[in-house]
Amino acid sequence: MSIKEQVIHGLDTLSEAELVQVAEFLAFLKFRARLQPVPDLDEAQLATLYAVCAEKDRELAEAGMADYVHGLCQENVS
Repeated sequence: MSIKEQVIHGLDTLSEAELVQVAEFLAFLKFRARLQPVPDLDEAQLATLYAVCAEKDRELAEAGMADYVHGLCQENVS
């Protein structure tokens, strides 16, 4: 049985009040999807993105450390 069939079967067993809640939840899901579309990335794409970001993070951290060390040296001179 597919997910859609399971949901339809489950809907048949709900009370009117529960169906109202389901309708509200569906409206919420549609609203949220319009605001923040979920990217369709696979594991390989995520791994590549992580690697690129990790390298950039490392470069920024190293640049920041050089500035920090330079600032410390300037304080010692003063």
